[in-house]
Amino acid sequence: MSLQKNIMDAMKTAMKEKNATALESLRAVKSALLLAQTENGAKAEISETEEIKILQKLVKQRKDSAAIYKEQGREDLAQPELDQAEVIAQFLPAQMSASEIEKVVEDIIAKTGANSMADMGKVMGMASNQLAGKADGKTISNIVKAKLS
Repeated sequence: MSLQKNIMDAMKTAMKEKNATALESLRAVKSALLLAQTENGAKAEISETEEIKILQKLVKQRKDSAAIYKEQGREDLAQPELDQAEVIAQFLPAQMSASEIEKVVEDIIAKTGANSMADMGKVMGMASNQLAGKADGKTISNIVKAKLS
């Protein structure tokens, strides 16, 4: 549960610095983690991979909201969403570069013998498992599509 401890420490720092954006973001993370722990009634420990998935989901939600706000011409609402996404992303593992992702995808394609878009599901499944927490699903998907088409 080092992530929860890190979140609590960051919340204390944000409170001392009176950083409302960081505090709001960290409270959302803490809430999501507690909700995941208590989903099945009893307070259960959640794995590190589940924690990463929760953080990725929260970042994606913020980025999607910001994109919608920008489409509507509401930059004043989009920027706080992007700021929150940045705060939450600090707790994610370092993301891989596009060239590193391409190498992994090429290895998976070679292993599976995939050669057309019909094999995309097989490649995506393996790539998603192998790159969990290290790369965005949309980026992986775009690279797989480029390699298979």
